[in-house]
Amino acid sequence: MKVLWATTIVLLIISFAKDKDKTLHALKTAVKRFKKLLGDFAILLIMVSVALTLLPPQKILKLLKGPGLLIGSFVAAVVGSITFIPGFISYPLAGILKEQGVPYTVLASFLTTLMMVGILTLHMESSLFNRRFAILRNITCFLIAIIVSIVIGIVFGEIP
Repeated sequence: MKVLWATTIVLLIISFAKDKDKTLHALKTAVKRFKKLLGDFAILLIMVSVALTLLPPQKILKLLKGPGLLIGSFVAAVVGSITFIPGFISYPLAGILKEQGVPYTVLASFLTTLMMVGILTLHMESSLFNRRFAILRNITCFLIAIIVSIVIGIVFGEIP
């Protein structure tokens, strides 16, 4: 992390020395965008908290294990698409779910959509890019997640 900060500061100094006006304009633009995203991020955190409260781990486990491999994978993809959990939490969660007997196919579907699809982040993504692109990216990532889970299921012998 220190290397990242040091690199950023050095590059900022070089940029400032090269063209003071452009650097100041870029910094002002960055601050404006950061302020705009900060509000969206706060809303996102509130929505994630509510979603995780409504879907406690026991309910998620029941949904993922209960209905069978294909339905469980689809449910996992939908739940993963809706929730937003950072990697440092989702990977240990996947380990816990695996210990509880959730198949690799379902875990792959859950983790892949958790990382790639963002229903709760759609508003923020739409404000950065455009709505059409954000929706198309999420749909594409959802389909890729389903394909990945099927491939994982075949590799691990869960899908014949």
